[in-house]
Amino acid sequence: MKWKMAVVYKKFFVVLFGAVFMSILLAILSMLWPVSYDEQDSQHSAPQKLKTASPVELPLNSPSAKRRDESCTFYSCLDIYRCGNNDLTRISVYVYPLQQFLDEHGESLTLPISKEFYEILTAILDSPFSTDDPEAACFLVPSIDLLNQNNIRLKETSRVLASLPSWNDGSNHILFNILPGSVPDYSTVLEVDSGKAIIAGGGFSTWSYRRTFDVSLPVYNPLVMDVELPPKSYLDSRPWLLVSAQIGLHHEYKAVLTEMESYLKTDFLLLDKCENEEEEGILQRTLNFSMRCRGTVKYDYPHVLQDATFCLVLRGARLGQTVLSDALMAGCIPVVIADGYVLPFSEVLDWKMAAIIIREEELSGTWEIIQSLSMERIYKMRQQGALYWQRYFSTMTAITLTTLQILNDRVFPYAARSYEDWNEIPRKNAIRNPLFLPMIPPSSQGFTAVILTYDRLESLFDVIHQVAKVPSLAKVVVVWNNQQKHPPQMSAWPNIGKPLKVIKTHQNKLSNRFFPYNEIETECILALDDDIVMLTADELEFGYEVWREFSDRLIGFPSRVHLWDNGTSKWRYESEWTNAISMVLTGAAFYHKYFSYLYTYKMPGNIKAWVDEHMNCEDIAMNFLIANITGKAPIKVTPRKKFKCPECINKEMISADVTHMVERSDCINQFASIYQSMPLKYVEFRADPVLYKDNFPSELKIFNDVGSL
Repeated sequence: MKWKMAVVYKKFFVVLFGAVFMSILLAILSMLWPVSYDEQDSQHSAPQKLKTASPVELPLNSPSAKRRDESCTFYSCLDIYRCGNNDLTRISVYVYPLQQFLDEHGESLTLPISKEFYEILTAILDSPFSTDDPEAACFLVPSIDLLNQNNIRLKETSRVLASLPSWNDGSNHILFNILPGSVPDYSTVLEVDSGKAIIAGGGFSTWSYRRTFDVSLPVYNPLVMDVELPPKSYLDSRPWLLVSAQIGLHHEYKAVLTEMESYLKTDFLLLDKCENEEEEGILQRTLNFSMRCRGTVKYDYPHVLQDATFCLVLRGARLGQTVLSDALMAGCIPVVIADGYVLPFSEVLDWKMAAIIIREEELSGTWEIIQSLSMERIYKMRQQGALYWQRYFSTMTAITLTTLQILNDRVFPYAARSYEDWNEIPRKNAIRNPLFLPMIPPSSQGFTAVILTYDRLESLFDVIHQVAKVPSLAKVVVVWNNQQKHPPQMSAWPNIGKPLKVIKTHQNKLSNRFFPYNEIETECILALDDDIVMLTADELEFGYEVWREFSDRLIGFPSRVHLWDNGTSKWRYESEWTNAISMVLTGAAFYHKYFSYLYTYKMPGNIKAWVDEHMNCEDIAMNFLIANITGKAPIKVTPRKKFKCPECINKEMISADVTHMVERSDCINQFASIYQSMPLKYVEFRADPVLYKDNFPSELKIFNDVGSL
């Protein structure tokens, strides 16, 4: 019995000693990694623009800051009236002077700033957001390093924050933090008393993140920032489909991954910390983060991530993990499996374009999910991840400026960056919006109707009469495309009370309709076919009003869509009724004259020659051009879907040709190969006049004559 009790006591003390040792070890690691604070860091001189102030002694009974207000939102805790004093489109940020805070014994209450926090302060002071006037500042940033909670004396820091001259319960203050919480709980939010201050932190959960108020940051890893990875194209093949390179995973996750590895050895690489057989201190072995092992085989980290298509990002002791940033740096698509994790900058970044997000309970099905993705999507996700890394994650400066821009967008939403600005990959030689070009103001307002015709005078005159009823019409330009027949004398043309110009072309080409004729003096062009007689004046006027708000898009009436055919592995042109559209036909569409110049002189490849040779697809070519330049979808106007020519005989309509749909599909595939991508965007949207279907008196409606389906 005594022997058994001795064994029990021995086991108890071994377990107790092991637990204490591991707690101390984790505390040491948390202090050292991933945010470093060494003696060299503390010797950073203050940024040139950052002022210094005399030391302040805080008595023992000095008041502490109030606890974090968990109910804060943009509308309840931010004093918006502080913003906009100097600029109505840009916030101003004040950085407190560097100051030493002492207790009653003369000891410092805060630690010297780290290299990472030094970079944050420098980025703010060197940015256009910086201001020297605290009274005129929209936001204020204390010069107190809170990046690593393990290096903070929580009670003392709370007293220091409360002593700041403009603290005011933390209102309009920004506190930067990368590593929240401490052993053993690892809270997902900085545990200092912060009142109404905004927390820009790493590792937020949906429970601790105050939407519209806090900003979720990536967990920065300075240990890999100096590593030079060889450049790799997003098209390069990689030996491993999936890699797990995190150490210290929970045993339940590790069991699932080990089982997955047992039948996927050639495609799945499961790594862990290396067990060095040589006599080496346990602390040194644990701190060797640049190595990962699979059995006795060693791999360099983060280089091994470059050899994988997908990289696992699993919940660890902390919710936010550095491997997310490491994977983006290596061009590896993150597979995020951490329920409740608020991804970095998710307020503006569309993570579905750059990462795979899976629930923790579906960990065992990870392989089936990633294996189902096409190579086209994988290539796009790699490109998107590279964009996010370069713009928003690569340095502390990029992280800081992204944070300030998000706050700027909240305060000034009318000047905010669009979804496309945050997420779209810049296109070569692409211009986002012609309105931002230094263009000559138009000599007249309104739009010019450009009507392409060949030999249908009666239908042409009907179209001219109809478009002449539109109040915003400035001029009608008829492009006469028949070289075998002269146009009628001007006395025979309709008298519409607006200028009418007939231009006779030298060759019968469909591209003639998009030539930037000098006779077009307006920015807006309405492209019309000579058989579109069903549009009313109200519909055309409303279309012009929509174009005025979205002048960088193609605005039109008949819509079409492109679809991927799995049977032929090609794109297919589809004209049936669908909720989604990707093209607006230029038989009746508004667009900016700038696109006529691009179509005529800057069209990629041989697209223009293809259109002229096949006498088809000029409208598809224009849709490709505008979508590629702007990255935006067209807009369909009014509900009418069917466009017929009641005065025309079927044999006169090009759409009646049985080969028409096949040729249109060929055009889409030909143009996509020239662009080396598919620029067309799907959209489920239609612009209709307000009240057009409601039972109100016509006097209350601006657009009464709007056609039905």
